[in-house]
Amino acid sequence: MAPHRFHEQFEHIRRSLPDVPLTMGPDDSAGMLYEKGVVLVRDGEEARFVEDAVRAHFTRTPGLVPDPVRRVGPRAGRTGVTRIRVGDPDGGEDTVPHALRAVREAEDRQGRRLAGRNHVVHIAVNACPGDEPVPVPRTEPANPAAAEESYDPATAVGVLVVDTGLMHDHRSYPLLAHTTGDAQLTETDGDGVLHQYVGHGTFIAGILAAVAPNTDITVRGTLNDAGAVLESEFGALLFEAVDRDGWPDIISLSAGTPSADTDGLIGLDGFMRELRDRRTLLVAAAGNNGSDTPFWPAAYAALPEYADCVLSVGALRGDGESGACFTNHGPWVRVHVPGERLTSALTGFTTPVPYVYQHSTFDACRFGADYPCTCRYPRHTGVLSEGRESTGGKPDQVMFDGLAQWSGTSFAAPVAAGLVAARMSAYRERDPRAAGAALLATATERAEVRGAQVPALRPPTWRPVPGAAWAVPA
Repeated sequence: MAPHRFHEQFEHIRRSLPDVPLTMGPDDSAGMLYEKGVVLVRDGEEARFVEDAVRAHFTRTPGLVPDPVRRVGPRAGRTGVTRIRVGDPDGGEDTVPHALRAVREAEDRQGRRLAGRNHVVHIAVNACPGDEPVPVPRTEPANPAAAEESYDPATAVGVLVVDTGLMHDHRSYPLLAHTTGDAQLTETDGDGVLHQYVGHGTFIAGILAAVAPNTDITVRGTLNDAGAVLESEFGALLFEAVDRDGWPDIISLSAGTPSADTDGLIGLDGFMRELRDRRTLLVAAAGNNGSDTPFWPAAYAALPEYADCVLSVGALRGDGESGACFTNHGPWVRVHVPGERLTSALTGFTTPVPYVYQHSTFDACRFGADYPCTCRYPRHTGVLSEGRESTGGKPDQVMFDGLAQWSGTSFAAPVAAGLVAARMSAYRERDPRAAGAALLATATERAEVRGAQVPALRPPTWRPVPGAAWAVPA
């Protein structure tokens, strides 16, 4: 069952990037998305070597054409990467795997990758959605609830959220009264119906402000375009986000891409090297594929040279006792925190806003879990799932009136970022990396995630969501 939502979202993302030929791989099972017929390389000598190696391989291999092999697109800038066309994107077979095999021997000799796929980097509920938001009455408190900490602009911890932009009425939520940043470009369609995922950045900011009220939160709409961007562009967008206001104490990032590569993303090399030389802590979501395949940039936390500057975060289920069904897992995930059925700000504070569900729930968990998870409850039928036999009926519509309940490692990441910020305030710690390390060192609690006992953190103001409350009738 796992691939269903991935395929549904693939079509959605492909429509949002109409000028980019996209494909999925290494097979069609809930994996990665990338640009067809293009490999990503570091500019300079490595790019020239890859061009020559691929062209020579294609020349001596029946069925492959060497003529299209050439650098395309704008020249490499601060990120130091460029794209090499290795085939006709309108053709049948994708030639990227052939091109990567052509340079594999040289990579083995040099001990580093010379070329990689140009992945689609997406918000962590996009190509791998945990679930979709559910309306919550304003009479219910946020979860995590607001900590008992006052806001002091002189000592506030600076947090940058790189995500979708802020909703127009976000200041109506008291915790976000002093949050700044980019506005969400387009919130609704022509009929006034909320677009998919547009409240994502606002929801994240609300979680951060609840866990750590003494924060100056800036939300940049870097991923406003359906939450998806090519890896070749993502590094430059991250540089742009930090350049606007200076490097913050903490970056909360709920986006990435799965990749079996063990040394990161070529498109992020430049940004990650500069991050390493700063004092900023990157707190990154582990992704929602229910897989142990590394999800980057969160997986940089497992590389020794980045271990102190990246904190990778997985999600606990609603009762906080074990991993959520959707959470990615493995030794590259440093900590798990609550990430299922959290409550925060969305939109509709001034005027209620309708939303039509995009995905249908499943009869059984798509990841094989045996508890009433977000795959199954609350029951609804979605637009993108209309081709599935089990959907039955027209898509369901709900109204948002301010707050929402939502699940995903997208929302576990700001919980962890908030815990680091709160520790900085409580201990007057000005080094976010030291605060993050101290937080992990004090994580004596454990949770069971796919058979392993892993470090877990639970905010003092977070409350478990009883399993019985999830079983909403069909």
